[in-house]
Amino acid sequence: MRQSSVRGEGRRQAVPEPRSTGEDDGPPGAEGPASDGAGRRRGGRRAAARHGGRGLRVVRWSALVLAVLVLGAAAGGYIYYNHLNGNLKKEALDLGDSKLGKPEPNANGQTPLNILLIGSDSRNTKENVELGGAKQDADRKPLADVQMLVHVSADRSNMSVVSIPRDTRVTIPRCTDPDDGRVYPKTQAAINQSLQHGGPGCTVATWKELTGIYIDHFMMIDFSGVVSMADAVGGVPVCVKDNIYSHDSKGHGSGLRLTKGTHSVKGVQALQWLRTRYGFEDNTDIGRAKAQHMYMSSMIRQLKKGTKLSDPGKLMDLAEAATDALTVDHGLGDVKKLYNLGNDLKRVPTERTTMVTMPWQYSADEQFVEPKPGDAEQTFSLLRNDTALDGKDKKKPDKTPAPTAPKGEVPVVVQNGTASMVYGPVSGRARVITNELVRLGYAKAAANTVLISQADTTVSYPSEAEQGDALAVAKALGLPKSAVKSSKSVQDVTVVVGNDWRAGTAYPKAGTTEDDKTPESADALNGEDKKACMTVNPDYTF
Repeated sequence: MRQSSVRGEGRRQAVPEPRSTGEDDGPPGAEGPASDGAGRRRGGRRAAARHGGRGLRVVRWSALVLAVLVLGAAAGGYIYYNHLNGNLKKEALDLGDSKLGKPEPNANGQTPLNILLIGSDSRNTKENVELGGAKQDADRKPLADVQMLVHVSADRSNMSVVSIPRDTRVTIPRCTDPDDGRVYPKTQAAINQSLQHGGPGCTVATWKELTGIYIDHFMMIDFSGVVSMADAVGGVPVCVKDNIYSHDSKGHGSGLRLTKGTHSVKGVQALQWLRTRYGFEDNTDIGRAKAQHMYMSSMIRQLKKGTKLSDPGKLMDLAEAATDALTVDHGLGDVKKLYNLGNDLKRVPTERTTMVTMPWQYSADEQFVEPKPGDAEQTFSLLRNDTALDGKDKKKPDKTPAPTAPKGEVPVVVQNGTASMVYGPVSGRARVITNELVRLGYAKAAANTVLISQADTTVSYPSEAEQGDALAVAKALGLPKSAVKSSKSVQDVTVVVGNDWRAGTAYPKAGTTEDDKTPESADALNGEDKKACMTVNPDYTF
């Protein structure tokens, strides 16, 4: 029996062998070479670079964002609300055992919002097979071939979008399938396989462990209905630096044919743009991802201007298609919540929207990619600290208030935050750092025995009066000022020893320069960049 993409429909099959995949650059319905049966693409380095996505990936991302924007505009009555609510499919948010906590509100009581967008390559219907090709994959579990994290700042002044290449080799944590109770053990695999370990909640769990970022919601969509949504949006301007014809004698290419300059694409031509790998830059997913980001940025600008979707009938059609195609977590499981989310997103200025790809490098065997040391963690750290990737955050005043009392009289609580489900907890970390603080003169330091998971070591204080004490504790431990946070959930200065400090009493990053810049390797694109234009590979010009 063919597995349905809707959880709870159909019988769940045993876990299949890793993916067999069709060529992702051909026209809809085309079939291509299968994988080698080990979850790797043939072709070594070039194959590993194809991380931009199986066709439609930006349309899929766009559909997700459009769903929340359009639902807000199209909300037109209680009956219609109920009808759209019935379209939405819902699944569990997190299938792992993560102890990662929600970030603390800022001084104004605001918290950032993190939404994981997932594009499934499910071929469970005739329409999905026609759109995605590779009919031999119709019976296998879908993979999460598109994964993008949308981070909306606590004050809603900016938005950052971070995508991860589908072939990134990561640790997928232990996940439990909510339908049949099957436990999938922790494993090393390409990140897109996380969806096969019980559903989107395992993809969420994988992101949380990889990035240390708390995820509030997910939204998932497959091929079906996406093209019609692209048509409903209408033409989106895109640009190429030279004539392009994405086709060669070996059958490679999407069929995209454009002359040099700017064109408005929609429907099939928009699909061709989004699928094109052969013809953009070096004929890999690197170029394709750039083209997709350009399309996405251009479309968002169009929507912000209000020049698209002004026809109520089209709005209703798109709302219908979007809700019918979406799978969301239970926290987003009704249209009112999507409407509220849309309002949050609409508050972000286009010029404060930044899209990046996680910095990556090839694995030793060149069959996968992996997070680039330093740069990938820097990108994730910026999001964890709610720092805008466009570098335009207002600078905070550099003031250091004095401690309220001699350090021997300051109560300090120390908590072990190393409960990572990937690396495993390090026992005794709270006790070790407590002893170190006592040695440094903080006689009232005491360990909290509750184990939690946190990526970064922090020093929290309950009110402005204790800020000077917290800064002094951070300085004594060699922690940067950025580690000091205001928190309404603590009563005393509290040190949480994070997964970045799993051994010893000397903070590993002590003395390093604090950097709030997005790494160049993230290849950032600003949402207001109207001059972006794709470079065409000379082998695909006419």
